[in-house]
Amino acid sequence: MQMLKGSNTPVPTAALRVELGWRTGPGVPDADASALLLVSGKVRSDADFVFYNQPAHSSGAVRHEGKRDAGGRVTDTLLVDLARVEPEIETLVLAASSDGGAFGQVPDLYIEVQDAAQGAPVARFDNPGATTETAFVLGEFYRRQGAWKFRAVGQGYSSGLEGLATDYGITVDEPQQAAPAPAPVAAPAPPAAPQPAAYTPPPMPRSAPPPPPAAPPAPVRLTKVTLTKASPSVSLTKQGGTSGALHVNLNWEVRKQFSGWSSKFGRPTAMHSDLDLDLCALYELNDGSKGVVQALGNSFGALHQPPYIHLDGDDRTGALSTGENLTVNLDHKNAFRRILVFVTIYEGARSFADLHASVTLRPQHGAPIEFSLDECTVPSLVCALALITNTGGDLIVQREARYLVPDRGVSPQRTVDHAYGWGMNWTPGRK
Repeated sequence: MQMLKGSNTPVPTAALRVELGWRTGPGVPDADASALLLVSGKVRSDADFVFYNQPAHSSGAVRHEGKRDAGGRVTDTLLVDLARVEPEIETLVLAASSDGGAFGQVPDLYIEVQDAAQGAPVARFDNPGATTETAFVLGEFYRRQGAWKFRAVGQGYSSGLEGLATDYGITVDEPQQAAPAPAPVAAPAPPAAPQPAAYTPPPMPRSAPPPPPAAPPAPVRLTKVTLTKASPSVSLTKQGGTSGALHVNLNWEVRKQFSGWSSKFGRPTAMHSDLDLDLCALYELNDGSKGVVQALGNSFGALHQPPYIHLDGDDRTGALSTGENLTVNLDHKNAFRRILVFVTIYEGARSFADLHASVTLRPQHGAPIEFSLDECTVPSLVCALALITNTGGDLIVQREARYLVPDRGVSPQRTVDHAYGWGMNWTPGRK
């Protein structure tokens, strides 16, 4: 259903996919979808803001699924289950922000609400008339007499995501300001003349001082780094991400029917999906030891002992909040020489051709790093995602997005080993 600005339409109280889409090209800014859950027009806390740095709401009602790029058509998607929205939430704002320019430079911008089970469009709002705006409220879900409706809004902001978020009560992390210069120290005063002694009564007993107030929650960070072909690398050291955990997530899109939400994990499940991707990592430590972290052969690694890399359990949904994940312990960064993160197709597909995937590296400290995979045009079963190298103590993340085609009888692992000169001996393995 095509909608005009200000119009509204009923939507089912069910799982919905909200798709922000546009056409990319030279000079076109990137864009990001976000959602805010409101009570009386404001968030209850910063936790009611769902976006690329905070991809899931605690209620499970909203999840950021991430970006896809298919032939120059880019989408950024939120999965919204209106049945799980808490009763006190009155409005769910659906917003977009641009990165690297204004929305007037973003062609064919739209927001579309789809039935997540069937994939059928429920509502669509095209081209809100953008010019110099860098953020937009494109639409909103709101309650009316126990049912949900969607309204096409089209309200622009020239102050970007920060201005939009602040307008709804979000506390945004601001750049650190230089500390003020210390005040000059005055010369000590001469000692006072001695005074006659006087009686001083003993102090009265005091009650215990009140406990100090709880520290305010950390403000929301809006910074991020997007790697592209033109700008493929970034220094973790310069971003401040040299300690704590580095979480690496691979998520993808499988065009299968939606069967609902898992009651155990609170996440979407796909019907008839047999696609199984495996996130893996080749590592080389500074002591010369080499190895692989992967589900095959139950080589899940370890976080607090070599190789300081740990792989989570296997996942087949591709959702951003789950997907395939591994963690690198940057508290032991000096132990690493290089780490190659790659993905293999274990079963369910013959190549990455119809798979739209994205990668996010989220350091505990510093901005998250994200990139999409290029469209695959070869019969590839293995893709090198990112290479992390330790160069003189500087950790560099390099976007690879490189599809490899194994020779007949050669495993995907051996193929990526040969391409990057790891020099390991391989034997057959099973999950």
